[in-house]
Amino acid sequence: MRPLLILFFLLSASLGLQGQSTDFYQHHTFTKADTLRGSLRSERTCYDVHYYGLQLKVDPRKRMIRGEVEIAFTTVTDFQRLQIDLFENMTIDRILLGKQELSFSREYNAVFVDFPTVQQAGDTGSFTVHYYGKPTIASNAPWDGGFVWAEDKRGRNWIAVACEGDGASLWWPNKDHLSDEPDSMLISLTVPSNLMAVANGNLREVEEEDKYTRYDWFVSYPIDNYNVTLNIGHYTQFSDEYYAADGDTLALDYYVIDYNEDRAREHFQQVHSVLACYEKYLDKYPFWEDGFALVETPYLGMEHQSAIAYGNQYMRGYQGGMIPNDMDWDYIIVHETGHEYFGNSIGVTDLAEMWVQESFTTYLEAVYVEYTMSYEDAIRYLVKQKLYIYNQEPIIGPPGVNWENWGGSDHYFKGAWVLHTLRNAIGDDEKWWAIFKGFYQKHSLSLVSTQDFIDYVNEATGEDWQAFFQQYLHYPQPPVLEYKLTQQGKKLQVSYRWAADAEGFNMPILLGNQEKMIRVTPNTTKWQETTLFNTTAKDFTIAVDRFLVKTKEIE
Repeated sequence: MRPLLILFFLLSASLGLQGQSTDFYQHHTFTKADTLRGSLRSERTCYDVHYYGLQLKVDPRKRMIRGEVEIAFTTVTDFQRLQIDLFENMTIDRILLGKQELSFSREYNAVFVDFPTVQQAGDTGSFTVHYYGKPTIASNAPWDGGFVWAEDKRGRNWIAVACEGDGASLWWPNKDHLSDEPDSMLISLTVPSNLMAVANGNLREVEEEDKYTRYDWFVSYPIDNYNVTLNIGHYTQFSDEYYAADGDTLALDYYVIDYNEDRAREHFQQVHSVLACYEKYLDKYPFWEDGFALVETPYLGMEHQSAIAYGNQYMRGYQGGMIPNDMDWDYIIVHETGHEYFGNSIGVTDLAEMWVQESFTTYLEAVYVEYTMSYEDAIRYLVKQKLYIYNQEPIIGPPGVNWENWGGSDHYFKGAWVLHTLRNAIGDDEKWWAIFKGFYQKHSLSLVSTQDFIDYVNEATGEDWQAFFQQYLHYPQPPVLEYKLTQQGKKLQVSYRWAADAEGFNMPILLGNQEKMIRVTPNTTKWQETTLFNTTAKDFTIAVDRFLVKTKEIE
C-alpha cells in the first residue's frame, strides 16, 4: 500500500531565515514517513544521546549483520515513550532496559519505545537494542545509501557502507537526526578472520573469536550518525605523521587493499599540504586525538570522521578529470578532508541547510588551489565550477523532512560561489579570512545554523548582509545587474541598479574596464550613475569572475 501523502507545513523560521524556500516548496507533498524521519517531535526532543555502544557481527556470505546497540542518554523533558530509528527491513529482536524487556511499536522506519515508568528530566539511563537483518544495498554509493558488498581485483570480499542522507538507521538503530550527536562511541566489528575491519577513531583491541576476529574502535569526539562507518577487506596499514605549526604531531593512518600499498605511499604524501592549508586558513585538524585516516573503499569517497572513505583510484582530480589540466591534486583527499572541518567538526541540524557543510567544503577546494598555486589559479578553478550551477532551486531546502531530493548540486558549487561573492563584496581579504577562520574556530565541534553565519558576518563587518543571503540562499536565480551605457566623448556614463527578489538587496560590485575597476553599490529602488574616463562601451566590463551575478544591458 502506498503511504498516505500529506502536505507538510514548512516553518522556515526554524532555519533562522524567513524566505522563499518556503514558497518554492509549498506545492511539494511529503509522506508521514518523511516527517517521522526528519522532524523533531517530542519523542525525539525528550532525550539527548551521549553515547552509543555498537557491537556488530558481519556475515559476508549471507550479506547479513547481527548486533546490538547500547544507547546511553540524558532525559531532557519527562517522557515515557521515545523514538529511535531503524529501517523497516531490519528486524528488532528485543529492547532491554537492564534485564527488563521494553515494548515497542514501529511506523515506517520509526521505532517507538515504551518505558515502564516516567523518565524524569535530568536523569540518565541506557537501553540496548538487539537486531539483525540484511541491510539496504547501495545501488550507487555514495549517492545512494546502503551497504556495498563488493570484491577487490583478486575476487576477495570488500565491504563498506555509505549512508549520508538516507541515514545511519539503514544499518544500526539510533536517534537518526542531525541535531543529536553522541559525545563518544564504541564501534565493535566482528568479521571473518581473513578480513580486517576498520572504523572511526582509534583501534583499542583486536580479539580472536573462533574463525572470526573482533575489532574494537573508539571515537572520543562528537560524531554525526551518518559518519559512523565500517570498512572490511584485505587491508594493509601504514602510518605517517603530520607536524602542526606549533610542533604538535598528528598520527596519519592509511588502510589500503594490500596490492595498492606502494601506490598509496606515494600518492598520499599530498595529505601533508592539504592539512597545512586548512590549518592556516581554519585551524589544526579538529579530531587530533582520534587521528587522521584514509581508508580505501570500493566507492568514490565519503567524509567519515577520522576514517575518510577513499576510492579515487589514486588519480588526480575527480577520477582523472574535473580540475584544470595543469593541476595535480586528488579531489577526494582535498574535498573529504575539508569535510572534517565543515560537516564533521561544524555540522547542521537539518539536511535543508547542508550548504553550510557542502558549500564551505567546496570553496575549500579553491582555497587549496590558492594556497598551493595562486589566487588567479583559484579563480580559474572556480570559473570552471560555474558549469555545474543550474539555478533551478534554492540552496536551502525544506526543513523537517530529511530533504535530499535536490535537482542539482547548487548547494555545492553555487554555494561556493556565494562565499566567493561575499568575499569580494566585503572587498577586504584580511577581514574576509578573519571571518572565515573566526567563524570556524568559534563553532568548531558544534552544530550551527545558516543564521549563525549571517550573524557572524554582520557583526564582523558592521553591515547588514541579511538581504544578500536571502537572495542567494532562498531564491533560485542570482541577482541581475541591469545597466545602461551612454558614450560622451572619451567618457562612458554608466547607469545601474539591481533586479533582485530579496527586498533591500544592495550588494557592492566592481565594474569598469580592464585597466581599472571601481566599486559601486547599486540598489533595487532607483538607478544610480557613475562615469568612467577613457572608456568606451566596448571596453566596459563587470567583475563576473568575482561575483555570481547575471547582467543585462538596458537599451
